[in-house]
Amino acid sequence: MAKQNNSNSWLQIIKELVEAYFRSSKCTNRTWHQHVVPYKDGWAVRREGNKRITSKHRKQSTAIKKAKTIAKRRKADVIIHRASGGIRERINYN
Repeated sequence: MAKQNNSNSWLQIIKELVEAYFRSSKCTNRTWHQHVVPYKDGWAVRREGNKRITSKHRKQSTAIKKAKTIAKRRKADVIIHRASGGIRERINYN
């Protein structure tokens, strides 16, 4: 009987640890803000905080269209950068 209680307590501890892990992982509020940035010979759309690009385009205007589409769907912002890297404009879709 003591062995049964011991294994139940271990299962309970593991269950609580797993639940705590998943609760804490949901707390990270990553944003879906889309940045239109210069990229090689053209322009790219990149999600804020990502190293990889979402899409690449020859013209800034097509990159902006793509970023707007994603931002509208995710209720996020579009941050448009200049060729020099500075921020030109910010559009909010919240």
